Amino acid sequence: MKIKLLGKNLDELRQIVAQEGLPGFAAKQIAQWLYVKKVRSIDQMTNLSKGARAALSEKYEVGLVEYKGLQISSDGTKKYLFPVSCCHKRRLNAGCDGTTAETELETSAVEAVMIPDGDRATLCVSSQAGCHMGCKFCMTGRQGFHGHMSAADIISQFIAVDESDRLTNAVFMGMGEPLDNYENVMRTIEILTADWGFAWSPKRITLSTIGVLPNLKRFLDECRCHLAVSLHNPFGPERQSMMPMQAAWPVQDVIDLIRQYDFTGQRRVSFEYTMFAGFNDSKVHADALVRMLKGLECRMNLIRFHKIPDFPYETSPDNIMENFKNRLNNQGIMTTVRASRGEDILAACGMLAGQHEDR
Repeated sequence: MKIKLLGKNLDELRQIVAQEGLPGFAAKQIAQWLYVKKVRSIDQMTNLSKGARAALSEKYEVGLVEYKGLQISSDGTKKYLFPVSCCHKRRLNAGCDGTTAETELETSAVEAVMIPDGDRATLCVSSQAGCHMGCKFCMTGRQGFHGHMSAADIISQFIAVDESDRLTNAVFMGMGEPLDNYENVMRTIEILTADWGFAWSPKRITLSTIGVLPNLKRFLDECRCHLAVSLHNPFGPERQSMMPMQAAWPVQDVIDLIRQYDFTGQRRVSFEYTMFAGFNDSKVHADALVRMLKGLECRMNLIRFHKIPDFPYETSPDNIMENFKNRLNNQGIMTTVRASRGEDILAACGMLAGQHEDR
């Protein structure tokens, strides 16, 4: 099995060119071919000599994963299906590229969603096939965990989609819990924000999490991207009934940690709150949120629940959501109702399941 170049950072590319006897500057050339020009093969790296390309091709490949399925919503949202070979390990500290004998791979499928909005094109990116977190209202969580995605497979989503050259933003809100696959997600963010990579500002990227401690602390210490926390209920027992990992990482502990960091500058923190009729949409819940978040510079996004099979709850009525929003705004918490996108193709929040013809 050849080693993928895609997903390597500049230091790793320098090690590769040194091992192959190539000049040091070739590392930056390869990085430009991978992340700026977005080539599909080593043969396309034409400012490397034929001998250098031949030597690299013996051991390495670009390793881009092309999408195998595409659905387009009536609102213009596009859902891409990617086949991936994921590392089926609970914790991962290596590259998941098949280079170690210990790597256990499972073939699966993941989805990425491109959301157009005027001059913006936001890519909703997956980081795992399935998910460990088991949130009962999420199709991804209900399918279980199938594997960690490598940095190569994550970054492939940015390169392979038809809108690659005009993407303006990215949200790690697709399939999986990003902080459960910390090393590969952070490697991807490094590539997206490095001057030798995509050269994006961290302000263009948001990572969503239920609050995986202590990886959340690592993220806040090491990264300047925006943070979104899946909150969904201010009361611990009620939240745990929907989100089992509340038992391991209580949301109050997550917020206590976040309060230790400065969000008055360019980095933002927001909270995601899916609304279920008669479960978490009362004035009591709104007032509890106000108490929980008082004094924290943040935003609240209210999300309509998108109905999934064998789940008893419905989304809150529009007037209830509007009253809930106004109650929070009146108490100083900037709150909006997020517009649903791509529901007709199962691309909306909580509906991604890597579905294809043989699943």
